[in-house]
Amino acid sequence: MKKLYLFPVLFLCMLLGAGPAQAQSGSMLSGTIADEKGQAVGFVNVAVLDAASAKIVTGAIADMDGKFEIKSPATGTYLLKLTSLGYVETKTAVFTVTGPEFSKDFGKIQLKSDAKTLKEVQVQALRPTVITHPDKMVVSVENTAMASGSTAYEVLTKSPGVWVDQDGNIQLNGKAGIQIMLNGKLSYLTGKELQTLLQGMSAENIKDLEIITNPSSKYDAEGASGIININLKKNIDFGLNGSVYGNYTYNKLNSYSAGTNFGFKQGKWNTTASLDFANQLRYRDINTNRIIMDKGEKSTLLQDGYDESERISPSLRFNTDYDITDKHSIGFMARLAHTTSSDVFLTATNQTLQNAAENKFIDARNEADGTYKNGTFNLHYMGKLDTAGTTLSADLDFVNLVNDDQAEFFNRTIFLSGNQADATELLQNDNPTSYNIYAAKVDFTKPLTKTTKLELGAKASHVISDNELQFYVVNDGRRNLDPNRSNHFIYTENIYAAYANLSAKLGDKWTMQAGLRAEQTESEGDLKDKAPINKRSYLNFFPTLFLQQKVSDNYQIGYKFSRRINRPHYESLNPFVFYLDKFTSAQGNPNLKPQYTNSFEVTNTFKQTYNLILSYAETKDFMGEVPMLVKRMVEENGEMKEEIATVFLQQNVEDLRNATATLVAPVRVSKSWEISNNLILMYNRYKKEIADEPVLNEKTTFFFNTNHNIRLPYGFGLELSGQYQGPAAYALYEVKSTWWADAGLKRSFKDDKLTLTLNVTDIFRSRTMNVDTYLNGNLNAIEQYRGTQAVRFSLRYKFNKGKSFEQRKRDTSLDELNRTGN
Repeated sequence: MKKLYLFPVLFLCMLLGAGPAQAQSGSMLSGTIADEKGQAVGFVNVAVLDAASAKIVTGAIADMDGKFEIKSPATGTYLLKLTSLGYVETKTAVFTVTGPEFSKDFGKIQLKSDAKTLKEVQVQALRPTVITHPDKMVVSVENTAMASGSTAYEVLTKSPGVWVDQDGNIQLNGKAGIQIMLNGKLSYLTGKELQTLLQGMSAENIKDLEIITNPSSKYDAEGASGIININLKKNIDFGLNGSVYGNYTYNKLNSYSAGTNFGFKQGKWNTTASLDFANQLRYRDINTNRIIMDKGEKSTLLQDGYDESERISPSLRFNTDYDITDKHSIGFMARLAHTTSSDVFLTATNQTLQNAAENKFIDARNEADGTYKNGTFNLHYMGKLDTAGTTLSADLDFVNLVNDDQAEFFNRTIFLSGNQADATELLQNDNPTSYNIYAAKVDFTKPLTKTTKLELGAKASHVISDNELQFYVVNDGRRNLDPNRSNHFIYTENIYAAYANLSAKLGDKWTMQAGLRAEQTESEGDLKDKAPINKRSYLNFFPTLFLQQKVSDNYQIGYKFSRRINRPHYESLNPFVFYLDKFTSAQGNPNLKPQYTNSFEVTNTFKQTYNLILSYAETKDFMGEVPMLVKRMVEENGEMKEEIATVFLQQNVEDLRNATATLVAPVRVSKSWEISNNLILMYNRYKKEIADEPVLNEKTTFFFNTNHNIRLPYGFGLELSGQYQGPAAYALYEVKSTWWADAGLKRSFKDDKLTLTLNVTDIFRSRTMNVDTYLNGNLNAIEQYRGTQAVRFSLRYKFNKGKSFEQRKRDTSLDELNRTGN
């Protein structure tokens, strides 16, 4: 702990000593472009004209936030010309460049809407789907046809480099450990809880997704594969504004959702709220093939399954900000969700043994009902301490999650030889779980010079996870507690963190950002009355270094390094066995160690449009799910017999090496057709020693994603999306290739206030997941289809009144919720 307290002081002294001396002034023309309402206008052409001849000397394209930077030309007299579809051509006043050190900040330049083309622009203007920035990739969601009627989970799974494993967990570029943030706040959820949250969140409320593969030291070090930040729509108008929507989906089952969101801005108050309700029905077809070798004897297990679930999910999000002065503001955010779910899983299993007289058919019906309650609360302060840009922000967070699940497993065993009577088994369990998460953080930013900025911060969090499993065997209608399959696991964790981050401009060609984060972890796992208390205490340092080189106006290179950690999900540390079916169970591991990842990345940007990203990562003690065979004694017709079952055990894989090349190549076919293409070439190598034998799983694969925005006659917009995922390696699994195609048709009426959308997803019913594992001659093959082929109809009506304003953006985050394993 003493090392942790000394870290900020020592590192701050080092930075203050070295930082300003390295900074150099640059000669740039810069500014920000906005419309008449003060909203940023992105992708505007900014040309520097010779004042005498009106010839173009140099220029650039503004980024999505309307900001531009252009290297100052040679000594002379010039003006800027700004052009963008739907806006009147604008020229600045003439200015004179007096020498090589000349710089000029044009401040906010306002563009006026072109009344002659405005109506056409509102209907016809196309927007890029994927935009790459030096530190992140942004996927546009707002106002796209594919977002209408979708959930946040569905939108995420269609993003570049994102895919899901056999359990529906989100991966990024083939690596687990992704952190999900909402408006800069970590969701504190993983696994089932994260899926529940995202599946209950309407994509109608999403503005865009930020994919950050190498976060700076300002972010929590948790998350080996990076961060996906979901930016929700914000209130930008004075007065009352908002929208209402309704969706209907058919995928063999019938689902619907509806909701409303509104914003109200008056005086110093700015309030937004959204209320959503969804009744979602989903199904899953799953086939499993297991070949088991035991002492030279072969047995097989063929299982056909059908899973159908219903989720009823009302949720409320409320946010309000108050400007104490023009420099200080406070805010409060609350997110409440209540989900009830019911699930029926039917399986038919044929077990073929070496002794044919023992062959069996098992007919099983598993039912589960549960309630999920999520309350997330945040109190926020933001202050501007001077006119130079010094800021101070603080956050207090509290999260309460409560799950109450009940499950019933009915198995009927039929002996195919007919020499034994049928056997029945009825099992039940109750699994109440709760998480309480407390966190506090403070962030301080101080410009040291015009080109150098220092960031400091600290954070503390406290987590209590309470997981109880009560398992019952039911005989003659009476529930008998099975103490061998019941447990009560309480896990507590404290994390204390501090960071320092320095950003500087090093001459005309280079910019730098260097940081160091320290995190002290104290944890305790208590399996009540069944095992000794497991305590851990460890201090880790996480450096980051980002360099940006401007080779020319048409070519820039970014170099990035970061070290990150993934701590085990809370439930993964629970060593007890969770029953899935008669032959399958899952088990946690109290000895599961955190995994550490060193990531290196080089980003090449060509003509501010095309990006080639090369990355390499090494992960130590990668946490993965490994299927293991176990022998156990079971009772059948009053006799105890030996049976082999599969246990999915959380283990540390000794080594993971990941190399990735990502190409982002947008193409403008015509004024009416734009294409966003993303190609990812990836190599994964996993190594694990099982039974004193090394197991190596490696594969080179590629992902291709293409999104087409097409403007059709009569005001219709067509969106086409397709993705291919090649064969891949994940932990000790071999994942086979898959592909799918989606389409969306959109039409707006009444000055864009009313929008109708028709979507068809997984048009060819091709999005099937096939996963195989070969270990010591044993095969575990899973094929499943999640019912993604669907037709969706959506209707949205927008209303607004008032003028625009600029809303403060928060930057608060939590990662503990991401590890609740739900």
